[in-house]
Amino acid sequence: MGRGKIEIKRIENTTNRQVTFCKRRNGLLKKAYELSVLCDADVALIVFSSRGRLYEYATNSVKATIDRYKKACNGTTNTGFASEDNAQYYQQEASKLRQQINNLQSTNRSLMGESLGSMSLRDMKQLETRLEKGINKIRNKKNELLFAEIEYMQKREMELQNDNMYLRNKIAENERAQQQMSMLPSARTTEYEIMPPYDSRNFLQVNAVQPTQHYTHQQRTALQLGYGPTFS
Repeated sequence: MGRGKIEIKRIENTTNRQVTFCKRRNGLLKKAYELSVLCDADVALIVFSSRGRLYEYATNSVKATIDRYKKACNGTTNTGFASEDNAQYYQQEASKLRQQINNLQSTNRSLMGESLGSMSLRDMKQLETRLEKGINKIRNKKNELLFAEIEYMQKREMELQNDNMYLRNKIAENERAQQQMSMLPSARTTEYEIMPPYDSRNFLQVNAVQPTQHYTHQQRTALQLGYGPTFS
């Protein structure tokens, strides 16, 4: 016959309850040991009897296992709290960003002259003041850019004028140099160009003079000067 099924409830008989506690305690400790060996599990078992006696079993140390358990529970709890806090924070930030986007869109529409029906007179005056200030800033900036561009153009014009004047001076110098070079050949003369033209009548042919003929001192002087002989 098999073992009969026992109803799970408190045993009223003190002796029977004590006997059952001893048997099941030993079986529980045995099961914890087998679980730690077979499955390489870190097991810690603590049992207090009805009389307050302590019975324990641990693979390594009950205290170390309990500390490990506390850390695991704290990490899980903190992670859950952190996740909830992060989710709540991001939701708040998303709400703020959506509100800012709505405000910017409303302001943009107002600046464009749209959605003015819901604005009060005070809001419209404030909007007008803001627009006037913005227009003044834009005009001032535009004038600054125009003045800067004008100054740049004037400076550039002065540079071009200086370059033009420099080129004109160089051209004038080159022209003067060419004129001087063209005048140099006409001004150059030689000793042959200064001599008077040749006239055979002014010279005496040496071959025609007889070697035996005697000349006076006056005649020799005339021959040396290039005049023909004079005979008296």
